[in-house]
Amino acid sequence: MDHINRIEIQGRVGTVRTNIIGETMVANFSLVTEYLYKTRDGGAVNETTWHQVTAWEGRDMPDLTLITKGTALNVIGRLRATRYTASDGTERQTYEVVAGKVRILSDEEIN
Repeated sequence: MDHINRIEIQGRVGTVRTNIIGETMVANFSLVTEYLYKTRDGGAVNETTWHQVTAWEGRDMPDLTLITKGTALNVIGRLRATRYTASDGTERQTYEVVAGKVRILSDEEIN
């Protein structure tokens, strides 16, 4: 049996933070996606989702310093879940996309 953990998202960057770890640059950024649909009564709904993405410098990555607020991106990677205990003692879980390939898009490609 094959196990597949693959996600592809396309949207615009919100916040971005870059760091150097060892000798490698890593970018942590949020990416917004939108899903548009109509309800049964014809009303339009815009479902907005923010994704947290981690991209490490290397093959299939652009210059990570080019990723700034508003940049249109296509990201292919895997979904990673992390469990932790919050300061109030509750167990929580977060999800992030670990990028394997990032492509900077033109405005025509995203709209």
